[in-house]
Amino acid sequence: MESIRLMLVDDHQVIRTGLKTFLETQPDFKVVAEASNGQEAIARALETRPDIVLMDITMPEMDGLEATRELKKLWPECVVLSLTVHEDKFYFMEMLAAGAAGYLTKQAASDELVQAIHTVAQGHVYLQPALARWLIEDYQRLASEKPSQTESGEAVGLDVLSQREREVLELVAQGLNNAEIGAKLELSPKTVARHRERIMKRLSLHSRTELVKFAIKTGLVKLQ
Repeated sequence: MESIRLMLVDDHQVIRTGLKTFLETQPDFKVVAEASNGQEAIARALETRPDIVLMDITMPEMDGLEATRELKKLWPECVVLSLTVHEDKFYFMEMLAAGAAGYLTKQAASDELVQAIHTVAQGHVYLQPALARWLIEDYQRLASEKPSQTESGEAVGLDVLSQREREVLELVAQGLNNAEIGAKLELSPKTVARHRERIMKRLSLHSRTELVKFAIKTGLVKLQ
C-alpha cells in the first residue's frame, strides 16, 4: 500500500511536531512537508505536491482561509483538510466555501483524525459530526426563508448593523482577512471573527461571497 503523503500547516511548531510524531506511527501516512503560515504553505504545497494538506486557520502573514482559496486556484486538485481550534460556524462555512474537503477541530480524538484523512484521501468529504449540524440547520432555514429578509418580509439593509459591523463588512468586501481587519480597526482577529458571524446572522448570509455581494448592492463598497 502506498503511503498517503501529508503536509502539516500550523504556526505552532510544537503542534506540528506532535502531529508528525503521531501520524507517522500509522503505517500508511508519511509527512513530506511542513509550513508555519499560509504563504509558506502555498509554496511548499506546490513544490512537494502532497496528497493532503492539513491546514490550520489562524496564522500570521496569511491565514488558512486565504491559503486554501489561493491553493485551489493554483492547484485545483489539491485536497485540504482543515484542522483547527475553531469550533466556529463562520470558519466552518468559509473553509468549505474556500474548497476544503473536510473540517476537524483539534479537540477531536486521534482515531477520528485518522478516519478523516482516509476519507478525504478517497475523494470524499469529511465533516466532524458535531459540526455538520450547521449545514443541516442552514439548509432547513433556507428552505423556509428568503435570504436577507426580516420576519415581516422586508429586505434587510445596512440599518440592521452597528457602525462597527459596517466597518468590518466594508473591509471584508475589500478582500481583507481577519488579521488585516483587526490591524486597521485595532481589534483582535477573534473579535473580528465574532463581528463577522454576527453580521452573517443578522443578514441571513452564509459566506464571504454573499457578504461582498450585499456590500456592493447596498452601496457600502463600489466596484472599481
